[in-house]
Amino acid sequence: MGDKGFVGTRGRVVAAGAVALLLAGCGGGGGDSKAAALDKGQVASVLPDAKAVPGWRNYMKPEAQKPVPDYPPTVCVARTKEQRDTACTPVTSWGVSAFVRKADATTLNFWTLAYKDEKAADAAYDVLIKWYGGDRVGRNAEQVEIGSPGAEREANRAAVGTMAGPATIAQIRVGTTVLGISTGTTGRAVVPDKEVKAFAAMFAERAQQAQNGEKPSAALPSS
Repeated sequence: MGDKGFVGTRGRVVAAGAVALLLAGCGGGGGDSKAAALDKGQVASVLPDAKAVPGWRNYMKPEAQKPVPDYPPTVCVARTKEQRDTACTPVTSWGVSAFVRKADATTLNFWTLAYKDEKAADAAYDVLIKWYGGDRVGRNAEQVEIGSPGAEREANRAAVGTMAGPATIAQIRVGTTVLGISTGTTGRAVVPDKEVKAFAAMFAERAQQAQNGEKPSAALPSS
């Protein structure tokens, strides 16, 4: 996937399998109705696949794994050991999927962190938003309106992100999960608010469907 993919804020590359990842925006949704803990297979099912995101090429298929002791999930970033103990150590399973749109060299990435209960996910959200929120996507970032997916949410966009073009990062908590979405580009095209909002709504719905004991089926409409 070359230089495209999940890349941590401030240029820090994070590995997920053999691939590097870029972080950015999300949107849409609704509140929690049930908050069941998800196993590794369910976490993988929450991550959007090619059918869920038409018009984008899926270069990193949905994949979930259990954390390895002493090595927190690469998408779980915190400033201090205490914060890592709150947000990363309790993760029960996590996973990522990633896409690219050739037309404008834009990447789109999704990640899921699962916890044993809603209390643990809530505490983790509060820690993680200190890293992924505000201007962490880039200097002079501005908030993106994404509606009301999940129980908690925030999205921000900067004109210059880790790939040197416009980027967004969003975080959503749905029950026992904390979700992340990112977009970035080497060009100048901004992923519009309405698209970011649609990504968030779809992703949050998939997480809720899994927690309801259903097979996630939410998808973006074909263009």
